[in-house]
Amino acid sequence: MNITESAKKKAIVAMSGGVDSSVAAYLLKKGGYEVIGLSFELWDKRDAKKFSTCCSVETVEIAKSVAYKLGIEHHTIDVRDAFYRYVIEDFCDSYIAGATPNPCILCNQHIKFEFLLQKAKESGADVIATGHYARTCGAGTSDKSRVLLKKGADSRKDQSYVLYVMTQEQLSKTVFPLGNMRKEETRVLAKEVGLESALRPESQEICFVGDGNYTDFMKDFAPEALKPGDILDMEGKIVGTHKGIAFYTIGQRKRLGVSSLKSLYVAYIDRVNNTITVGSRDDAVRKRLRVKDLNWIAVETLTETVSAGVKIRSTMKEEPATIIPQGDGTVMVEFDEPQWAPASGQSSLFYDGDTVIGGGVIE
Repeated sequence: MNITESAKKKAIVAMSGGVDSSVAAYLLKKGGYEVIGLSFELWDKRDAKKFSTCCSVETVEIAKSVAYKLGIEHHTIDVRDAFYRYVIEDFCDSYIAGATPNPCILCNQHIKFEFLLQKAKESGADVIATGHYARTCGAGTSDKSRVLLKKGADSRKDQSYVLYVMTQEQLSKTVFPLGNMRKEETRVLAKEVGLESALRPESQEICFVGDGNYTDFMKDFAPEALKPGDILDMEGKIVGTHKGIAFYTIGQRKRLGVSSLKSLYVAYIDRVNNTITVGSRDDAVRKRLRVKDLNWIAVETLTETVSAGVKIRSTMKEEPATIIPQGDGTVMVEFDEPQWAPASGQSSLFYDGDTVIGGGVIE
C-alpha cells in the first residue's frame, strides 16, 4: 500500500522507542494518516533489577516523547501476561527440550500483530504498521486473492524472516513504511526531524534478557535446564561434562570445555539422555531437515514438491532446495548442498525470489 495515497485514513503504529518505529510513525503522518502510536508493556517490575526489554519503562517513555514531538496520539497496552505465556515460557521450554527458540518470531506471532489488529478494530483504524524492513503486495501469481510478504529493499536489513508467521488478515491490514528504505536513510531522516530515538543504538541481544545476562535469566526462569550431563564424541565415548543443554546449540564451537587437538563442534543434543555429542565440522552439517508448524503466505497450502530458496537462520543467504510435502502437516527440505548446523527450534523460510512462500519450525 502506498502511504502517500492514503490521506484521511487512520493508522495504528507499533512504537518501541527505537529509531525504526519512530520514523515509521513520522512517515505515516507525513503521508496523511491520522496516526495513533501503540507501545507494549512487556517489562515487569518483578524483574526490573535483572532484566530489561525493548518495551521497558525507559523505551516506552521515549516512544511517548517521540509521539508528542510528532503531534500524534499515543497509548500503552499491558501485554505482560501474554508475553510471559507465549514468549518467555516457550523460550525456556525450548531450551529445556534441547531446541533453540526464536523469541522475536513468537512475539510477532502472538503479541505484536495480534494486539495491533485488535486495537485497530476497536478504534476503527484502516491499517496497522511497524518499523520492520519488509514489504507487502496485494496479488500473487498463483492465487490473486492472497497478500504477499516480500523482502525489504535493504538486503542487509531485510526482516521478512521474522514476519513469516503473519496471517492473511494481518498482512491485508499492514503497511511497512520502511520497506523501500535503507537503514542509513532512516537514521538520517530521524536526525533531520529531530527525533529523540535517532541516536539510540540498535539492540543486538534477546530483548527480555538484555545486557547479555543469559545465564542469570535461565537460572531464575528454567533452573532445570542447567543440569550437568555427559559430552560424548561421535563414537559415544564420554569426553567431558556439559553445564546444561540450555547453553548449547548445534554448531557451537566455543566454551565446550573439552580438550582436543582439533576443533570440535556440537553435532547433536539429546534431551532424553541429557547428553551433548561433539564432532568435526562435517558432523554438524545436514542436507535434509523436517519442518513443522508451517504457515503459508504465497499459497493456501503446499500440495506438491517445489523448488525454492531456503533460509535456516535470519542472517544467511537463502540456498537452493526442494520442498517436499509429507502428508502429515510437515515438509521435508532437501538442499542441493549440505548446510551448516540447522538447529531444532529455529525457523526455516522458503522464498521465490524476494517473495516469502511460507515457513515453519525446524523439527
